[in-house]
Amino acid sequence: MDDNELQRALIEANIPGAAYMIVDRDGARFEGAWGTADAGKSTPMRIDTPCQIASMTKVLVSASAMQLVERGQLELDAPIAGVLSELAQPNVLDGFDDGGAPVLRPAKRDITLRHLLTHTAGFGYFFVHTEVLRYFSHVGMPKPGAKSGIEMALMFDPGERWEYGVATDWVGQAIEAATGQKLRDYMRENLFDPLGMADTAFLDQPHPNAAAVHRRLPESGFATTPAFLGGGEFDAGGAGLTSTAPDYARFMRAILRGGDLDGRRILETGTVAEMGRNQIGELRAGHLPTVMPQLANPFDMLPDQHTGWGLGFLINPERGPDGRSPGSLSWSGLFNSYFWIDPAAGVAGVFMAQLSPFGDAGALSAFGALERMAYA
Repeated sequence: MDDNELQRALIEANIPGAAYMIVDRDGARFEGAWGTADAGKSTPMRIDTPCQIASMTKVLVSASAMQLVERGQLELDAPIAGVLSELAQPNVLDGFDDGGAPVLRPAKRDITLRHLLTHTAGFGYFFVHTEVLRYFSHVGMPKPGAKSGIEMALMFDPGERWEYGVATDWVGQAIEAATGQKLRDYMRENLFDPLGMADTAFLDQPHPNAAAVHRRLPESGFATTPAFLGGGEFDAGGAGLTSTAPDYARFMRAILRGGDLDGRRILETGTVAEMGRNQIGELRAGHLPTVMPQLANPFDMLPDQHTGWGLGFLINPERGPDGRSPGSLSWSGLFNSYFWIDPAAGVAGVFMAQLSPFGDAGALSAFGALERMAYA
């Protein structure tokens, strides 16, 4: 493979550094690293430099929940309140009164695990949705890592819309309730160890060799920021993992292979297929507005497609502009990490950067060049 286009894209992107891989069912087809892991120290980025993968945590937690569905310990369509009493009798935010207080009403239906996995439960993010930020501004903004950050009124009745939010954090809580284990312990024993993902974990402190999170300086260059999504009061199933490109590639290969890698099966083939099937009907998934542009730009990976959502993945119904087949699976992480999995073509790719805010045009351009390499 000719990586000249990718090298040009990385230079033009003007990002601090990145690690990236293209894999197929049998192993790595291409891998590399570029730039620095810490611009302040000129530390080189390596293919196995640990990175905070933020929302790329979600599909790993979703896969863990589906293991429990296979075992009968969780049910997709039963009220999740049977496992999580905190989600019994949820309220929906129905506006604000003249004094700015939230106006609540009972939800029309129960929340299910399927709602949580498909982001149709009604939860949002305070940095994405104006009404959620306004709600927390009244009840009190949660401290970083506090469980109160996922305790909120719903934006809408379960099943009626797709909006991105803290639902997968609640999936992690459901895994803990169903198994009696900490999320980190369950996932290590049932996902990370079987797949050989030795460098993937919920950490209480930043990894000593992790890439720093960077911000662009007004004129040129980068400053590092102490942003860390781990630690806190609970294992954040929506964003808390640190991982590496090779580790994440092992999970992607397991999905390409129908749930099996190197003789270790993490999911049944039918379960993997169901995770990759659109679960939300005519609803459209994938668009994220923003109310905190210092954290995230508005984002829509495929704005010209009516993208769907499976049990953990964004799904494109048409061929992507950089080559991925219809029915491919993808998502991203807050610090400009991205992946796609193409079951039809048997290829997948991961791109890990550590740059804020999310949706950086340069990082997206470089990720697009990586994808084009896979189909060249």
